[in-house]
Amino acid sequence: MTTATVVGALAAILSVAAFVPQGWRVIRTRKTAELATMMWVMNVVGFGLWAIYGFALRAWEIVIPNILCWVLSAFILAMKLVSPSTRHAIADVLDPAVDAAAARRGATDPQPDPRSGAQS
Repeated sequence: MTTATVVGALAAILSVAAFVPQGWRVIRTRKTAELATMMWVMNVVGFGLWAIYGFALRAWEIVIPNILCWVLSAFILAMKLVSPSTRHAIADVLDPAVDAAAARRGATDPQPDPRSGAQS
């Protein structure tokens, strides 16, 4: 394995992984107001173009991470563009542990079950 292969693999892993915390935050908080729409549009278009470029070169090491980044950034953009009720419904499916009412209030930690006797 060459140094270039290792560097490329690490770059691909980090590029894909960079979107996971933002996507998870959108799911947990159901908030997207602070996200810049145009930045996410440019990300989606850019990753799509990189994937097309990789297909043209038959370079799967370019295609695969850019498709993964495209999917993650397109999800975040979609969550930004959909109505709040749709965003909450999607997030409820992806993370049912978060109480939807608590997420709307800004609290992202699940509330303890009052029947369990647990104290806050």
